[in-house]
Amino acid sequence: MSIGADRPLDKDHLRRLKQLTERYAPGLFSEHLAWSTHDTGFFNDLLPVPYTSETLSRVAEHIDQVQSFLGRQMLLENPSTYLAFAESTYSEIDFIADVVRRTGCGLLLDVNNVYVASTNQQWDPIAYIDAYPLAHVQEIHLAGYTREADDKGRPLLIDTHDRPVDEIVWNLFAHTVGRIGPIPTLIEWDADVPAWRTLKQEAERAEAIMLVVQPESKRHAAAR
Repeated sequence: MSIGADRPLDKDHLRRLKQLTERYAPGLFSEHLAWSTHDTGFFNDLLPVPYTSETLSRVAEHIDQVQSFLGRQMLLENPSTYLAFAESTYSEIDFIADVVRRTGCGLLLDVNNVYVASTNQQWDPIAYIDAYPLAHVQEIHLAGYTREADDKGRPLLIDTHDRPVDEIVWNLFAHTVGRIGPIPTLIEWDADVPAWRTLKQEAERAEAIMLVVQPESKRHAAAR
């Protein structure tokens, strides 16, 4: 939907989306914190937004329009980013938290995106998750990434969805589940899709982590 675009939402697209959600009644509905449209063009990519007051107002207005038109809550997904804007005045976490406060939307936490962005932007992924507004997270995504290097030889991770979930992302997932408990989790694999057995093993590992890891609230209750 190009939630972050500096232009009005596509009303025809919204109408089609409403027909789709009314027909299939999905339990959850999400959109990325990104933009994909400019003037009359559409880019088949999820492009980042600067974290400014102007962008915050625009994103919140668009989410309000979507939720009002569809008559249901939307989840906003954290992006995988490869650069930062000099004009940003918010951290990514504070920006997303303010969007939630203004709109009442829920959140989709893409743990792979957390690790990709944290590596590219030199953040601490554990600190990111711990500071995230976890109380509003209703879904988690996991995926694989490709490791490359930038012009200065520093690690550059690309969110490619074409390989197994990395071990460090599994650890971040376990840490997240330990904070908020088990919630609906999707493993994304969009290219170079392997045999069913491999996909099943990835799903079973996510399920096993959610069964084994106890959220902090239960651990504290058990210790009393």
